[in-house]
Amino acid sequence: MTPHEEIEAALDEYQTRSRAATAAGAQAFARLLHLAEERDSGQIGRVARFLAATYNGQAFPLDVFELRAVDVAISDDMLQSLDALRWGRADLHTLVPDGDRRVQAVIRRWGLHWPSDS
Repeated sequence: MTPHEEIEAALDEYQTRSRAATAAGAQAFARLLHLAEERDSGQIGRVARFLAATYNGQAFPLDVFELRAVDVAISDDMLQSLDALRWGRADLHTLVPDGDRRVQAVIRRWGLHWPSDS
């Protein structure tokens, strides 16, 4: 295999991984968003903080130890969402219907405050 072919193969592999991560992350993000919209518990408050962090990490920093304080299925969805962010094909909220409005509503519902709200 020539160096050019090796580069092309690596790029193809990255594209495949990126598309798969984005698709899985979109589904995981949608499940997390639904939980934060419909349920009410301490665990779901952590989900809301996670969603806010993926929406705007500067305004809502992520404490990675939150992954240890939720059910395995929820933390799996969080990790899949982070993997989609890592590949950077799209902001997660843009991958779900009406995501921008819905995430902002979750931020309000859970009493999270933008830094300028203080």
